[in-house]
Amino acid sequence: MNRKLKNTLALVGLLLILLTVGGAYVFIFQRGTINKAQKKLVELNANHYNTGELTAQYQALLRKSNVLDSVLSARKFNIPQNLSSINFFNFINHVSANFGTETQTDVEYVEQKKDKEFFYYVYKVRGGGDFNDLYSLIYAIEQSKELKKITNVTISNMVSTTKDGFPSFLVSFILDINVYFSADNRFSTAKFVENNLGTAPLYDVFYPLIRNQIPPNADNLLDVQGAKLLALIPEGAFLADGRGNTYLLWEGQKVYLGYLTKIDYDHNIVSFILNKGGIIEKVDLSLEKDGTSKKKQ
Repeated sequence: MNRKLKNTLALVGLLLILLTVGGAYVFIFQRGTINKAQKKLVELNANHYNTGELTAQYQALLRKSNVLDSVLSARKFNIPQNLSSINFFNFINHVSANFGTETQTDVEYVEQKKDKEFFYYVYKVRGGGDFNDLYSLIYAIEQSKELKKITNVTISNMVSTTKDGFPSFLVSFILDINVYFSADNRFSTAKFVENNLGTAPLYDVFYPLIRNQIPPNADNLLDVQGAKLLALIPEGAFLADGRGNTYLLWEGQKVYLGYLTKIDYDHNIVSFILNKGGIIEKVDLSLEKDGTSKKKQ
């Protein structure tokens, strides 16, 4: 065997050894890595989508979402997701921003409870003020888009006096309120739009029909009690009160607790309508021929 053949056989043997060692490394030691890479490749191929297909799917889902959102928006009430307990304080501040200065509210957070698949916060609202401010507050709570329910109401009347001595007939109140929310967004809209919370005033059922308190005569109007009719002139009626102060009045002009309603020149009589704490009186003052005044009721 010559030298050239020996070298050729040695190279072939070395190649076989390299192939054997490489194959063993690839198929034995690298098998786990190869299998993992193949699985990843299959997964990537399975999740590979065409951009156009993805866009079409997105548009279809968006239309469906808008339809569902419009259905929820059309409902009178929604139940928000994971509502903060601070929101109700902000709601009361917003609703009471236009209340009169006599109306005051105080909000107290009580606790959180669960009702079947929903949760709710419990609040207690105390305060006092004008009856129609209270009515507006109750209406806003009950008609709010985010579901709120008043579970108990306590109302009583009270009287306060202004610095000028005028009585104010107010109400004090205590409201127990539940504010609902959910752990998911199935009952709420993507964009929140509040309901119309405005309402017309009601007759104040707590305003007394007959009142002990009568407002003072702060504007120094004619007090018909003890007044005398001095003369009738073309411009109106000339009268004097019990303290000697004189007044020239005409029909429709305001007097203390009422109005001058009529001047009867034919019979020398002036007529008044007075509201004495809810008791309506008609008072006539007449001018006698001898110049004296006579009072009729």
